[in-house]
Amino acid sequence: MSGKIFQNVITQMKDAIDRTVGVADETGAVVACSDLAMVGSKIPLFDPADLAGTAVLKGELYCYRPLGVDGTYYDYVAFTEGNDAGSTALCALAAVAFDESKQSYDEKHNKAAFIKNIISDNILPSDVYVRAKELHFVTDDPRCVILVRMLDNQDVAAVELVKRLFPSHQSDFVISVNENDIVIVKLLSAPDKLDEAIAVSENVRKRLKQELGIHTVVGISTVAEHLRELADRYKEAQVAIEVGSIFEPEKSVIKYDALGLGRIIYQLPTRLCEMFLNEVFKKNPIETLDEDTLETIDRFFENNLNVSETSRKLYVHRNTLVYRLEKIKKLTGLDLREFDHAIVFKVALMVKQYLDSLNKPKF
Repeated sequence: MSGKIFQNVITQMKDAIDRTVGVADETGAVVACSDLAMVGSKIPLFDPADLAGTAVLKGELYCYRPLGVDGTYYDYVAFTEGNDAGSTALCALAAVAFDESKQSYDEKHNKAAFIKNIISDNILPSDVYVRAKELHFVTDDPRCVILVRMLDNQDVAAVELVKRLFPSHQSDFVISVNENDIVIVKLLSAPDKLDEAIAVSENVRKRLKQELGIHTVVGISTVAEHLRELADRYKEAQVAIEVGSIFEPEKSVIKYDALGLGRIIYQLPTRLCEMFLNEVFKKNPIETLDEDTLETIDRFFENNLNVSETSRKLYVHRNTLVYRLEKIKKLTGLDLREFDHAIVFKVALMVKQYLDSLNKPKF
């Protein structure tokens, strides 16, 4: 238990007290005190056998009240200067404040560890219910998983920065899973409020770039309606980043439920993808299409197969575009002006993108 937790409580009460108040560990070493000069020194303690529940004990110089009492065992003790009635009352009140602070810290710490075990699949589904009850965790609140991946450089300060953006440690959890990835488990106000996660993700990405110069990509899962679903939602956030890097590399925030056809292609076996390309481009392989032709195809798809609009965007005559489309038809056997052919060609281009990505180094 960090002395900072107790010191924060003492700082808040310092102006309202007229005597020294502090916390010592079981050896008598002062870990927090209103008199900072005493931190690290030792005070005379009492024998654990003298404990009587949570009663305040009077010594020659101080009053004491143990924290975290378990039988005759204690891990910390609150103390106040003096042994009069005022010191006794202050010691009892201070101990309550320290106990509450300690319990809150322990609960937060244990909850975060619990969440990490869930997303890492390190806890049995049946144990989720038991542990959640022990931690007073509401299991069926809507939540989503936000995965923040640092691309170009890593900084240990990134986790602390992200944690500062989520002050409600009992509802939102920030977890470092490895040197590149930070997971945010975000509580949503309602199951249909996934747009909250988008706004949060944009803010996190922006702050990491501005304050630490870290470029990131963010994956957002669908909504988990129960704690036990968080492991699957974490996998969704991972897939969102991986699929997004293939089919929409210009995007920095990717939602799993917006991946569309790319998500299906990503799950196909490589061999099946290769067979599909060979069947579609049996006349000539897709590699026979040059960069200008591929750009024409992309613009044609972007403009919903509209010849006039595409020619305008490409700054070419309509007849020039028609000539190019006829050339594509001759090479591939697919007429992109026909909807069915256009769908097949679009899927084929995405399959080719996916296969090409397998040969690229991972970030």
